[in-house]
Amino acid sequence: MLKLYLFISLMCLVRSDTDEPCPSFTRLSFHSAVVGTGLNVKLMLYTRKNLTCAQAVSPTDLGSLNVTKKTTFIVHGFRPTGSPPVWIGDLVEGLLFVEDMNVVVVDWNRGATTVIYSHAAGKSKNVAVVLKEFIDQMLANGASLDNIYMIGVSLGAHIAGFVGEMYDGQLGRITALGYREPLGNIDFYPNGGADQPGCPQTIFGGLQYFKCDHQRSMYLYLSSLRENCTITAYPCDSYRDYRNGKCVSCLTPQKESCPLLGYYADHWKDYLKEKDPPMTKAFFDTAEEKPFCMYHYFVDILTWNKNIRRGDITIKLRDKAGNITESKINHEPATFQKYHQVSLLARFNQDLDKVAAISLMFSTGSIVGPKYKLRILRMKLRSLAHPERPQLCRYDLVLMENVETVFQPILCPKLQM
Repeated sequence: MLKLYLFISLMCLVRSDTDEPCPSFTRLSFHSAVVGTGLNVKLMLYTRKNLTCAQAVSPTDLGSLNVTKKTTFIVHGFRPTGSPPVWIGDLVEGLLFVEDMNVVVVDWNRGATTVIYSHAAGKSKNVAVVLKEFIDQMLANGASLDNIYMIGVSLGAHIAGFVGEMYDGQLGRITALGYREPLGNIDFYPNGGADQPGCPQTIFGGLQYFKCDHQRSMYLYLSSLRENCTITAYPCDSYRDYRNGKCVSCLTPQKESCPLLGYYADHWKDYLKEKDPPMTKAFFDTAEEKPFCMYHYFVDILTWNKNIRRGDITIKLRDKAGNITESKINHEPATFQKYHQVSLLARFNQDLDKVAAISLMFSTGSIVGPKYKLRILRMKLRSLAHPERPQLCRYDLVLMENVETVFQPILCPKLQM
């Protein structure tokens, strides 16, 4: 009798909303967050046939869900103001744009809406139980665990993890957006995983100061669905090693391609599909605004100064149309020694196909004291994203400190590595 009681009580958590012709995400107010909300889980199915009008589904009614197709669950997190997540519609549309699938939006706003995080967190396992009941019904109708994909955002990532644990890690895939410590088969760290470019750096940025960095993971994921750029990540032990250009071996012909951020991350290497694949950290940088892509180049500099020089390099590229893109390589001073080549990883927010002019500027960062020169025997620019492009060179340059030097590059000799 106890088991029957538990089953009934959990089923009551699911709201079908059959009276709504097009169920919509629950919209609550800040007042609801203050007084608190009881848990009520609402499941809404979207497909390419009903892209703009959801269908209410539940563990007892799968609706028109096609169990032979992939089913992607979207699980939101903590909602301290009660408003719907602004990204929900874009994510549904983007997923259905790239693949014909079932998309199930898990609306547990009644439960997630509270000003006390622990109250919402305490309800998360109950949400996972409801999702398990729904998936169990799918399996009973012929679905496969391999075809189930869960995207969890913030506290929703924990819910997705609970569901995965209930199936002993046999779900097809889980994407968790909003946790810093390594947990997955591959963990992506944009800009090192801390402060994100374009987000407010102080409390004077208002509400965005508290949520911008955290929400960026979702917008980076969205960029993998509809934007005209692909964000490449680089497996690496640390962000510092990545910035120092030590982690680009996945781009060599002898290696497989580098992992891609977002929806297509599971295309990287067969070992991600193994039973117990190793954990991998992957780092990358982003631009401040959409579509966030950065384009990586190596700037190889061979110097002939008698004395060692330490400093930063700023490089600008310009094409014939006048488009200019800039990279400041200043995360740590580079060390330039006589007849020693230094390879610096430059990151640009535009990809200029044909570079007509290059400028370099050297700086030691010193405010007082003498100005130094950096004598360059050879500068070479090579694209990591497009290694088939000709490498560009320039010889016998003298950079005066803090003075921008502009020049036209020439093609490097083909035998030059």
